[in-house]
Amino acid sequence: MTSRLTLITVNANVLAVQTVNGEHVGNLKRIGEIWKFKAVGYSADGAVEPGGGPLTGQHNTVFVSPDADAVSGRLAPHL
Repeated sequence: MTSRLTLITVNANVLAVQTVNGEHVGNLKRIGEIWKFKAVGYSADGAVEPGGGPLTGQHNTVFVSPDADAVSGRLAPHL
């Protein structure tokens, strides 16, 4: 079964992407007319690691819109 990801509004151009357990795994960023997934990880001491985390391989995945079902369908299988 595929995990469901949630999108949480940060501002008009950024949405945080979280797992069902509340783990922040990246952000969707609006760049012009498209949305790109930007993977995020955290070091052992809690420092942010841009491009890191469990979805590193999906960094820069493009989406037409910030649709939670589409994001889950494409990203969650990689968790």
